[in-house]
Amino acid sequence: MTPDEPAHEPWTILARLVRPQGRHGEILADVLTDFPDRFAERKRLFLVPTETSVVSVREIALDHHWLHKGRIVLKFAGIDSIGDADALRGLLVAIPTSERTRLEDDSVYIGDLIGCEVVDLNGGPAAVGVVTDVEREAGLLEVKTQGGGEALVPFAKAYLVKVDPAGKRIEMRLPAGLLDINASITDEERRGIGSSRENN
Repeated sequence: MTPDEPAHEPWTILARLVRPQGRHGEILADVLTDFPDRFAERKRLFLVPTETSVVSVREIALDHHWLHKGRIVLKFAGIDSIGDADALRGLLVAIPTSERTRLEDDSVYIGDLIGCEVVDLNGGPAAVGVVTDVEREAGLLEVKTQGGGEALVPFAKAYLVKVDPAGKRIEMRLPAGLLDINASITDEERRGIGSSRENN
C-alpha cells in the first residue's frame, strides 16, 4: 500500500467489500460497476472509506479476482489472512474518475445519474425531483419528488430528451399520468415492492 491519495480526488466506485471469502485474504464484494470484466485491467485500485469509516483512502494492488454468484471475489496484494480481509470489511473499491472507461456518446454511467434533477418537459419544464437510486435490471430511476414522496421513473430512450451528468440534470418527456400512478401507490405497496426486490 502506498501513502494516502488526496481526499478531494473524485472517485468512481467499483465494488463494496462485504466479508472474507477463503483463508488466504480473499474478500467477497458487491459489484457496483457496469464493467466487472474490466477488473482484469485494473491492477491499481483504491480503498475508499464510507462516511462512517475512520480509515483513510489507500492505494492497493489487485493480484487476481473471479466472479462468484453475482458478486466478485478480490485478492489484494499484502492481504493474506482472514483477519487482514476482515479489517477491510465495508470499504469501497474505487478508481479515480479520470481513469474510468470511456463510454459511447449516448451512454452514461449509472452512478452519474444519482443526484440529478429530473425535469419533465411535457406542458412546460416541471421539476419532478432528484434521483436517489437506480434499479439497474428494471431500468427505473428512484426519484425523491418535490413533495417529499417517491416516484419510479423509467429510464428509457423513448422518454429521454437530454442527460447532463455534469449539470446534474435529466430532461424527459414523461407519459401522461405516470406520476399520478406513482402517487397512488400506498406505503404498504411500496414496502411490498421493496421486500420483493430484496428477495430476488
